[in-house]
This record gives sequence, structure tokens and C-alpha cells, in this order.
Amino acid sequence: MKSHYKVVVIGGGVVGTAILYHLAKYGWSDTLLIERNVLTSGSSWHAAGGFHALNSNPNVAQLHAYTIDLLSEVEKESGVNISKHTTGGISYACNPDRWDALKASLRVFQSTGIDDVRMIGVDEILEKFPFIKPDGIIGGMFAENEGHIDPSAVVHSYAKAARQRGASIVEKNRVMELNQQPDGSWEVVTEQGTINAEHVINAGGLWAKQVGRMAGLELPVSPLEHMYLVTEAIPEIQEFKGPELPTMVDLDGFSYLRQEQKGILLGIYEMDHRHWNMDGAPWDYGFDLIQEDPERIEHELTLSYERYPMLETAGIKRWVNGAFTFTPDGNPLVGPVRGVQNYWVACGVMAGFMQGGGVGKALAEWMIFGEPQDDIFGMDIARYGKHNTSRQYIKETTGQFYSRRFVMTYPNQQLPAGRPLKVSPSYDQMTEAGARWGVSWGLEVPLYFAPSKDYEENHTLRRSTAFDIVGKEVLHTRENAGLIDISGYSRYEVSGPNAEKWLDRVFACKIPKPGRSVLAPMLAPNGKLKGDLTIFNWGDDTFWIMGSYYLREWHMRWFDQFAEVGVTVRDLSDDWVGFSLCGPKSREVLQRATEDDVSNAGLKFLGCRNVDIGLVTAKVGRMSVTGEMGFEINIPAAYHRTVRDALLKAGKDIGLKEVGFGASLSMRLEKSYGIWSREFTQAYTPQETLFDRFIDFSKSDFVGKQAAVAEKETQSAKRRLVTLEVDATDADASGYEPIWKDGKMIGYVTSGGYGYTIGKSLALALIEKEYAVPGTELTTHIVGDEKACRIIEDSPYDPMGKVMRG
Repeated sequence: MKSHYKVVVIGGGVVGTAILYHLAKYGWSDTLLIERNVLTSGSSWHAAGGFHALNSNPNVAQLHAYTIDLLSEVEKESGVNISKHTTGGISYACNPDRWDALKASLRVFQSTGIDDVRMIGVDEILEKFPFIKPDGIIGGMFAENEGHIDPSAVVHSYAKAARQRGASIVEKNRVMELNQQPDGSWEVVTEQGTINAEHVINAGGLWAKQVGRMAGLELPVSPLEHMYLVTEAIPEIQEFKGPELPTMVDLDGFSYLRQEQKGILLGIYEMDHRHWNMDGAPWDYGFDLIQEDPERIEHELTLSYERYPMLETAGIKRWVNGAFTFTPDGNPLVGPVRGVQNYWVACGVMAGFMQGGGVGKALAEWMIFGEPQDDIFGMDIARYGKHNTSRQYIKETTGQFYSRRFVMTYPNQQLPAGRPLKVSPSYDQMTEAGARWGVSWGLEVPLYFAPSKDYEENHTLRRSTAFDIVGKEVLHTRENAGLIDISGYSRYEVSGPNAEKWLDRVFACKIPKPGRSVLAPMLAPNGKLKGDLTIFNWGDDTFWIMGSYYLREWHMRWFDQFAEVGVTVRDLSDDWVGFSLCGPKSREVLQRATEDDVSNAGLKFLGCRNVDIGLVTAKVGRMSVTGEMGFEINIPAAYHRTVRDALLKAGKDIGLKEVGFGASLSMRLEKSYGIWSREFTQAYTPQETLFDRFIDFSKSDFVGKQAAVAEKETQSAKRRLVTLEVDATDADASGYEPIWKDGKMIGYVTSGGYGYTIGKSLALALIEKEYAVPGTELTTHIVGDEKACRIIEDSPYDPMGKVMRG
């Protein structure tokens, strides 16, 4: 063990060794992995060892697929036999909604390049797995690239391959302290001595909580118990002459199953979950198990024994009740931590043998090249904030995820764990008015306003009973005026003598003059998108940046990378809230509430200034994402209720009504307006998303300029964002549905919904640019069913933008 390393990885499980391997593979071999016991002595050694490429997040699914392909490569490179059995896997459905969901999932996987998945009927399920009782099964989804491995062998395979590339590993050496030095490096105090490391990676697994606290962090992770059993040899399997049985997932029975030699391994995700050592495992815990508790999973076991009758007479060879670490949404925590220089996390990786390779790849790319190759926001630590770290929040949300591992969640279903956490000041009054709430980064946001207190929306993959409610809100706003609580927007203040210079460097657009605002693309050095925001110049030497509320930690981490003397960037989002007032009567409503001139002459389109609304001075921007004439009204949180009351009073007799984000999202589709995480992501470029029209290429420099100019000059984008009209009937596109032309997949939907004003089902999609011509006839799949669609001109509502400029 040397006294200095470029990188120290803490944790010798599958994630830590996969990171070590990728760092060495990409050229960083001055690295050390430190393990407090021996490799695998945490969750890795007792894992069930199954692998599959499927995940509800398409980007994470792609990393699953990468990991599966990588396993064979590392096995060959290291010479360690990992006992990889690619048996294929079947996830099957026993109710119509689940069947529809599987069909829809198939299309999502196709759109992300996973093409070894197909739907199969009951006969083929029985052919592949003849020992299942088929009663009630509708069909299944078969994935060829599924199977199982030897977990311990995989860890040692990564470790040996990393060592062969120059990396080092030290076992039996617990990290005791982490002390950051003035130069940003870390003093790593271990049982065997103190090391200096430029970077530290927390791959601590069951001990990630403690390793986080060594750096002053509370990470949103917690271990939970997970049980599976392995049977003795079963006569039916001993006598079976076919190939090894596929893995089986009984989604409605909460179980997974695979062949284990001549017996069966059966795992359960029970509703009655159990947390275990929420503050992290004891330091001396290693090759240990938790006492099994079959009674707690009796209901799920009964379902499994009924589904697989051969289990009823099988002896149980062993029980495994081990701890695995979970995050609130089940996906890992990966990346650099804002405010803690050179400290990286790679923990909460519940499915380490499916995700470990992808996590290692992404983190190594991030550290060495500055950005991961893929969009991994679904795993980024910055998707969480400090509000996600209380013990009760973690307990509720991780428990909810565990218990719902195989429970179907509908796209319009709101889950209760950890809610309500943050609410706007008028939450109670809006609830009384009928608001039904969604959640964004812990904040309750209004989706729509129900017609009665006892109204309950049905959970469905198709159009719900709220479809007509949202439609009425859209049409009312288009004809009169709507008021939307936009407390769920992020707001950042940029001030100081170098504020404008800083903005000019960080953003690719022209910085607005005093009293003006501008749509503001932000790029990474590789030219890909890093943000779709709005900049306001209030004319008092301060600027605001506004954007998506749930990206607050992510954007602040990015802003911090460009910190300089003479510039202060503050997140105001907890202190400032607001409303969007939109519709043809919005100006009349606002004028009634103020003595200031808000006519077109007094506040032009994209203008911004202070406006007194009753007793309150508000910061108002003349804009709206709905495509209507509108005003974004920003006020300190203490005045939220006062301003709401003033506006509702002013508009009471001319048709002002509160509406929710469901209406706003429909109206933005009618304008072909993109939003982040849908049309705009860090995997896309300005040209393919049509965001290049907001770039000021004449500026001397800005982050990402070289790559953006190269894309412009070579016209290298292979895809284009288009608007589609879909021949949908009772369901609309939602995202990642494939787009087909004569049987060839040419792109996929980024988002979709219904355009109530124009009476059409709409979608935005990224497709190969040679097909991006209005009038082109295409097909897609909505909830798995093929539907005709066609490209139409952008902005089908008010294409010239006269309404919003009125």
C-alpha cells in the first residue's frame, strides 16, 4: 500500500470492483480498492445472481444490457469462470392491465435498442417451463439475454482483471476516517495506515451510510431484508430432458424463480418488508445472514407453491435472508456530490450484478472524461436533495419501493410514501378548491382540480376519468383565463460585478438586456444539452435563471463547476414561489389587480419587471408555456396566499379559474414545446432538438461552442424532433414508443398526450432526419397496440404565435 493514489475506492463488492476495473481500463491504474474484510463480504456473496436487461428507466435498462455483455468479456480477460448461464427469462401476466403493460414495455425496450425481447403465449411458456400451472396466465414477455451467474466469481473476475491492468486491492483494512485537505484531496485513515487520495469513491454497499457520514453526508439509502430459498433436488427437474429452465418472474405473485442445479431458487418481494440496520451494517458483519422468517412471506409463498406445484413436495436445502441496500426509487446513487470536492458515490446499487458494470463504466467516464457517455440522470445522486435524507422519509420510500418491486404502478398513480413533504403556502386552500396533487422533488404540485371532494381518479394505462376534467381546464384557459401554481419552478439568482460575463460563458444564448428575458440553452463541453432554462434581466444588476424544480441540485452542481470571483449564484426556490396567469383574459385580470401598466406597451412579450399586485410587489415575466398570452408571477413565499386571493378576486366575474399542470402539459404539446427529460436531455444535441435556434453562434465563446459550431457546420445531427398526429382511440403516447416506417424503426416518441383545443392525440418524437417531412405516414405502438400516425407541422395551435404575443 503506497502513501498516495489518484483514486481510492472504498468497498470490495461487485460495484467497487467494477469501478476499479473501468478506471484501469480507461487509463487510470494508480488506484486502490480498500475492503474492510475480504472481497464479496457484504451483499455480493449471498446474492441470488440473476441478471436481466429490463428496467422501468430506459437509460438504466441500457446499462443493464451493457453489464450483461461485459460479464463474458471480463470472464475471458480475467480467466475466472463466472458460471454464466444464459437461460432466457419470462415475465408473465395474469390480468389484462399487466398484459398491456408488458406489451408497452416491449416497445420501450425496442426503442432503446434492446431487440432480443418478444411476447409469447401460454403454449410457449409451457414449452419452455412445463412445470408451471398455467391457470389465469394471459401470456408473457420472453427475454433471451437473461440468466444467472456465480456472484462471488463475478466480483473476483472484475478484481483480477483490474489488477492485471495495474490497479491495487487491499483487504482486511477498514477505513476509519476521511479528512479533506485544503487542496481538495483526501486523507484516508485506515487500520493499516493513512493514504492521500486525489479522489475517493464510496462504493460501501451496506456500509455506504457510514462512509457518507465520514464526509458529512446523509445519503438516502437503507438496507432491507430480502429472502429466497433453495430447494433440494426435485424429481421433475432431474428427469427433465430439455435445456436449463428459464428464469421466471411472477409479477402478480411477487416472486422470481430459476433453476439451481437440479432444484429451484425462489425469491420473494413481500409486501410486509423489513428494514435492517438503517444506519448501516455493523463493521464486523460479513459472511453472515439474518434469521429467516417464512411466516412473514407466507402469503407470497403460498402463491408461488400454487403456481409451481412441484415445490409442494420439495425439500428446502437452505434459506437465505440477506440485506441489500435500497434507495427511494430503487436506482443507484452515482456521481460527484455537490459541495464535497472529489468525493464520488456509487452506492444503493440494489441489483449490483445487473447494474455494476454500467455503474463502473459511467463513473469512470465521468471522472476521467468529465461526463458519462450515456444519460444516467436516473442514477445521478443529484436527483436527490437534503429534503430526501430524513430517517422517516428514507424508511417510507425505500419500504414502498421494496414492497412494490413487482406491483404494477400506473402512469397516473400517485404513491403516498414520504408525502406530503413540501407544500406551497396555499396548499390547504387549493386542496379545498379541489386540487389533486402530484409531486416534484418533494413539493406537492397541482395536477388538476376535481369536480367534487369525493372524486377519485381511476388507475389506468389508458385515458382516465380525469381526461375530461383536464380537457375542460384546457378549453377554459384557451377561452378565458387559467391560474397555475408554479411554485414547482426552480429560481436562481445570479448577482455580482461579473454576473453577466459569467452567464455569457455558461449559457449559449445572447444574454438579455435590462427588462427582458430569453430562452436559454446550456451546453456541456461535448456540445450536448445541459439545460433548457430562462434568463431574466431585472435591470437592477441581478439576473434570474428559471427552470425545472426537480433539477435544482443537478443545476447547482453544474453552476458550481464554473464558480468565479465576482459572481454569486443562489438557489431561491424554497423562498420564492409563484403563479402562471394565462389565457386571452389574463391581461385584464392582472390589470384589475394592479395600478401598473401591463398592456402590451407596458410589458411586452418576453419583458420582465416589478409589478405591484395588490399589497405585494411581484417579479413578473411576460410569457407562458401554454402558448397563450400569459404572465409568470414570482413572489416571496410569504405572499403566495395573498396574491392568489387578489388574482382570483380580480378575475372572478370574467372567468378566471385555477387549473393544473395536466392542462399546461397538454397545451405545450399543441405548441410543440419541449421539456427537460423528454425532448431535451443530456444525451441530445441542440440541432436534433431544434434548440440551436436559441444559440448565439456569434458570441466569442461559451461552454460547448466548439462542438455546437461543428454540428452546425457539418449538419451532423442524424435525427430531428417532429410533431406527430396519432390515430389513438382510448390512450395516448407517453414516451419511448417506437416510430416505424414500413417495418423499420426510425425513432421514438419523447412525450405525448391529447391536444384538446385541436381535438387530436399528439406526440413529439425524435426520428431519422430523412423522414422528418410533414405529411410522412408512420406507425407507432400505444399501450402495445399499433396505431397509424403522421408528421404534422410544428405548433398546430396558433403556429404564428400571434396569441401569446397579443
